[in-house]
Amino acid sequence: MSLREITFSSFCLVVSVFSAASATAQTSIMDIVEEYEALVLEYSPDARARETGVAASEWPDLTPQGALEAQRELTRLYDLLNSMDSEALSEQDSLNRAILATQISDYLTTFVLDEERMRIGGHTGFQLEVTYGISRTVIRNEADVVATIARLNAVPAYLDDVRANLERGLVEGFVAYEDPLKDSTDQLRAQVDAPIEETHFFAPFLSLPDNISEDRQAELTEEARAATQIAQGAFADILTFLEEDYAPHTRELPGIGTVPGGEAYYQTVLVLHTTREDLTPQAVHEIGLSEVARIRGQMDEIIEEVGFEGSFEEFLAFLRTDPQFYAQTPEELMMRAARIAKDLDYYMPGYFGVLPRQPYGVVPVPEAIAPGFSTGLYFPADMDQGQAGEYWVNTYAMDQRPLYELPALTAHEAVPGHHHQIALMQELEGVPEFRRNFFSTAFIEGWGLYSETLAGEMGLYKTPYERFGKLSYEMWRACRLVADTGMHAMGWTREEAEACFLENTALAPLNIETEVTRYISWPGQALAYKIGELTILGLRDEAREALGHDFDIRAFHDEVLGQGTLPLGLLETRIRAWIEEQAGE
Repeated sequence: MSLREITFSSFCLVVSVFSAASATAQTSIMDIVEEYEALVLEYSPDARARETGVAASEWPDLTPQGALEAQRELTRLYDLLNSMDSEALSEQDSLNRAILATQISDYLTTFVLDEERMRIGGHTGFQLEVTYGISRTVIRNEADVVATIARLNAVPAYLDDVRANLERGLVEGFVAYEDPLKDSTDQLRAQVDAPIEETHFFAPFLSLPDNISEDRQAELTEEARAATQIAQGAFADILTFLEEDYAPHTRELPGIGTVPGGEAYYQTVLVLHTTREDLTPQAVHEIGLSEVARIRGQMDEIIEEVGFEGSFEEFLAFLRTDPQFYAQTPEELMMRAARIAKDLDYYMPGYFGVLPRQPYGVVPVPEAIAPGFSTGLYFPADMDQGQAGEYWVNTYAMDQRPLYELPALTAHEAVPGHHHQIALMQELEGVPEFRRNFFSTAFIEGWGLYSETLAGEMGLYKTPYERFGKLSYEMWRACRLVADTGMHAMGWTREEAEACFLENTALAPLNIETEVTRYISWPGQALAYKIGELTILGLRDEAREALGHDFDIRAFHDEVLGQGTLPLGLLETRIRAWIEEQAGE
């Protein structure tokens, strides 16, 4: 999974009105694109920082008034896009129009959802906006230091807006479940209790650049300490609010369907994350059950292959407890992940004609958030800030991080998965900037899951246990379809949701617990992985059948990724047109 999608998808709720000249009937697609990109730059502090090269000094506007003003402006742009004569557009302009219309439509949908009322959880909580926003800031000069200190000093006002939104949720009954709330409070407390030098807030100031004099460095360091204390105090205040005022009112069941308007909310986010308007919770649930049965059959074949004498449940217990499947130290786990990543780098040219220029590294999940964090994550590169892509590996609770799953995890998060796909998107030439920052969960996570299968075709999985680990990961995503719809649409308990994973995957219990908490806090998002993967696999099967011996896997992959992130329906249209073109040749 990629955190950039979290931050970017919330942009619609954190911008204000953009004063632009009213468009005429002759407005071109690029006129609308320029207005949209100016809107992003004007009211997204992080986007503005990337454009200007100076660290952000502010936080987004989270107020309902700011959201309303942004909604009006984005609605105007959306109406302009839909009023254009599509037949008069070039192929590239038509693609720009379709993608921008989808992006704006998604943003407008989030206005209706008003998710700021419940932005709580270990993966989606408001606290991450602050901790990541500060800790990943790159300090290059004094201006960056001053801006970052100003941003720390602005944390109390930002969290005042967060609290006001959460209080609206309390009034309306749109409230979180207790487990995601605990993740948020644990992460808040970790920053409140830490010594100043060990907080995420102070991380950018640990080593200031040499272009600042020693005397000035000393002054700025003291200012940063004071600002860090202010941010810690703001975290302490909202922690008290969550524990004393919010916690007594959390919802009784994990599913979002139990809150007012929850059923309609879930149907909306299902479509939002999968980009498939034809899907319902029941249909997704049935797809999940079918996939569980199919994958279980392949797992049984591997158990027979290794000659294990015992039941399926006993084999899972063997995998979860035998020391041979676990690294002894965090350093060993990181070393193995890095080696797997390097092996994948070697395989890549045989399956892709176009490779990205951006590098990536293998990095442990920060200790402060590791206990409630998933097993792995990818952070996209920010070359303007001098930051390579990062594949995060969780080294907390080593007895819960089996080595037989590490190859599949690495393929998903690094290459050919998230790093490869997102880096290519960021390096697109001759396209508007918004195309380089369009994050559709179904496409991105569908590609990540597809990459786990592709890695097997590359030859990554060397043992039956690693192949079982890959199937366990695929079963994980199939069970997501069952568990997510079960909790949010069918009233399941947490224990009922966890049962699918415990009974059918080799995932460690801690991983299952963390993942189910994530699904509770982020309804519908987990559905996108399997739906996206099945779409890509289906298109590949169509291409193979139509082209026969002329099918080129490298050309197919380059075509899938060649225009950046696409809604699944648009991807299907483009790939089928490509198949017809290849068949004609």
